[in-house]
Amino acid sequence: MKLCTFEVRTHLGRHRRLGAVLQAGVLDLNFACAARLKSQKLADVLVPAAMREFLEGEAVSMAAAREAVAFFEQTGIRVGRNEETLLYPPAEIKLLAPLPKPASLRDFYAFEAHVKKGFEKRGEPMPPEWYQIPVYYKSGHHNIIGTDEDVPWPSFTQKFDYELELAAIIGRRGSDIPAEHAAEYIAGFTVMNDFSARDIQRQEMRVRLGPAKGKDWCTALGPYLVTADEIGDPYNLRMTARINGELWSEGNSGSIYWKFEQMIEFLSRGDTIYPGDVIGSGTIGTGCGLELDRWVKRGDVLDLEIEKLGVLRNRVV
Repeated sequence: MKLCTFEVRTHLGRHRRLGAVLQAGVLDLNFACAARLKSQKLADVLVPAAMREFLEGEAVSMAAAREAVAFFEQTGIRVGRNEETLLYPPAEIKLLAPLPKPASLRDFYAFEAHVKKGFEKRGEPMPPEWYQIPVYYKSGHHNIIGTDEDVPWPSFTQKFDYELELAAIIGRRGSDIPAEHAAEYIAGFTVMNDFSARDIQRQEMRVRLGPAKGKDWCTALGPYLVTADEIGDPYNLRMTARINGELWSEGNSGSIYWKFEQMIEFLSRGDTIYPGDVIGSGTIGTGCGLELDRWVKRGDVLDLEIEKLGVLRNRVV
């Protein structure tokens, strides 16, 4: 399934809803489940209208969502029992970040080409420890934007950068998870732009702590959460970044050194992962302006695309 969070305007104001992106339009999964079961109360339990609460239902909620999609495709019903709208044309809704309020956001450093280039630019050797454990940092999980949303240029930086990443979204709670079973805990994948204030990040890293302020002020996710079964092999996806339509970055997710299964094994060692946690891959090789010695400007439009996942578009303001 291709899941989304969308905003719809009503006479009672704006509402955020959980949707499935179909050829016919965007299906309101909560209302479609209520129409199938003839019970809004039961639908609110099985398929909540908010993505994070939906993910917390784990396999039960995911199965109920699939049944709601199948019900719609079989019946073609577009209006619920209480005249709820089940299907929206894309022009009538606004896509938000698929997971507007993650439980957490951890970003790894998993592409060797990007890591090597960074140390090369600092005149430092590649640390052997990078090959021993999949390292990560925690970022600001409250500061999430979606596709077609403007990203503000923060007042504290002169070096704004984009970072092209693949992100996995956790759909099942667990701890001490072996890598061979870790894929079972991934609900799906999305495109991630880990915006960076490079001058602040450079200062932070000089004291061997961070990144923090240089990263956690904003992250973009979207446009969809695509379930793992629909993607197939997540390690064979073309990844590109275009700035104002010009191709700046290009690579393949298969060049990753530390896979998500290894990240999850490391994260969950003596700890718990939760539905709604976001795990970033880190930047793919050539996937940022720092590597290319090219810098975005105010007004630039950033299009980050990953095969099968869609285009995440943001304008710098």
